[in-house]
Amino acid sequence: MSTVPENLRYTETHEWVENIGGGRYRVGITEHAQELLGDLVFVELPAVGGQIRAGNPCGVLESVKAAADLYAPISGTVEEVNEALGENPQWLNEDPHGRGWIMVIHADAAAWDGLLDAAAYARIAGA
Repeated sequence: MSTVPENLRYTETHEWVENIGGGRYRVGITEHAQELLGDLVFVELPAVGGQIRAGNPCGVLESVKAAADLYAPISGTVEEVNEALGENPQWLNEDPHGRGWIMVIHADAAAWDGLLDAAAYARIAGA
């Protein structure tokens, strides 16, 4: 059974979002997503400074099973990416809600309101 931290918000496409203050949001994939994908071996990160739009692909996750698009959970500007994932894609499997974070997005505060809370996401993910 997947862990669904209460302090995060979620998308139906299995991304999590953490409000880190100042209009900044840390993003990653959920434990459920990494379980579905299997062992991750490569991550294509979005470009720092790039504009992303909620619901659109902004990166790629490759596992030993398949490749999957990473979808932007909110619209905004990519401020930072977790460069360490290039050398350590397994962090997405080992610690998806911690050191396996993918990017930080600067976005309007209203973006947070449109995301799922933990209880709603748990129903979708069967957690």
